[in-house]
Amino acid sequence: MRRMYKKFTLLAVIVFLVSMVLTGCGSSTSADKSDAVKKDPNASATLNKLREKGVLTVGSSNDAPFAYLDASTKEFSGVDAVIIKEIAKRLGINKVEMKQIPFENLLIELNKSTIDMVTDAMYIKPARLEQALFTDVWYKEGEAVVVKKDSSIKAKEDLKDKVVGGQKGTAFLEVAEKWVAEGKAKEIKIFSNQAELMMAVNTGKIDACVTDGIVAGYTLKQDSSLDLRILSPYDAEAAGKIGAALRFEDKEFNAEVNKTLNDMKKDGTLMKILQEFGLNQDYFVSVEDGKTTNTK
Repeated sequence: MRRMYKKFTLLAVIVFLVSMVLTGCGSSTSADKSDAVKKDPNASATLNKLREKGVLTVGSSNDAPFAYLDASTKEFSGVDAVIIKEIAKRLGINKVEMKQIPFENLLIELNKSTIDMVTDAMYIKPARLEQALFTDVWYKEGEAVVVKKDSSIKAKEDLKDKVVGGQKGTAFLEVAEKWVAEGKAKEIKIFSNQAELMMAVNTGKIDACVTDGIVAGYTLKQDSSLDLRILSPYDAEAAGKIGAALRFEDKEFNAEVNKTLNDMKKDGTLMKILQEFGLNQDYFVSVEDGKTTNTK
């Protein structure tokens, strides 16, 4: 009996020692992996921190179709969302989360470090370059001319004797009004919202409308009942260049984001993303033309 007890005790000791060795090996491997993420010599301090945390938190005003939380799936969606999620994936950051912030407060919250980046169809403007660091250009955004699919209108010059529409309160209405004043369009009719504007073209109440290009592309992609097309090629008069904003101290991380973005331009990924949202080549900005000159 005593002999069996000794054997049992010896066996227990052996099992304990083996488990300690295995646990030690496991801890060491885990620590090594953690240290490898934290101390990657080829990455910026900001990127290493985000990799360790596993989440990139971006600010948006919940603005469809640019960067918003889908009501049905609760997923971060939109053209900006897809772009930043692909950039984050390539940089080794596991997840992107959106924090909803009023548009006018986005750069304020960025500089308070409550978010890591702003991605919300933000135009790169001189005044904003005084407030934050901007990436290279993601894409162009401006007005578009929408006509019926079988319309004889092929270019802006064909609007001279046509009735165009615009949405009240938008910069794109101002463009249409300017065309009428300059004799480039015959007449203008004003509508209260995007849905009415597009339907007016679809039913022939007006010959064309001038509206936000990306919103128009998104609308046509979502609603197959609309027998409409976006005039192309077309150079927008109210065009702006879109990028993401970061804090001034994140210059190295900005360079990493830009390299990834430009790789996506070169390999065709960015253009495919734009096409997913109904956007054509007119919205694409090449690597060479998309360089942002930051002022600070």
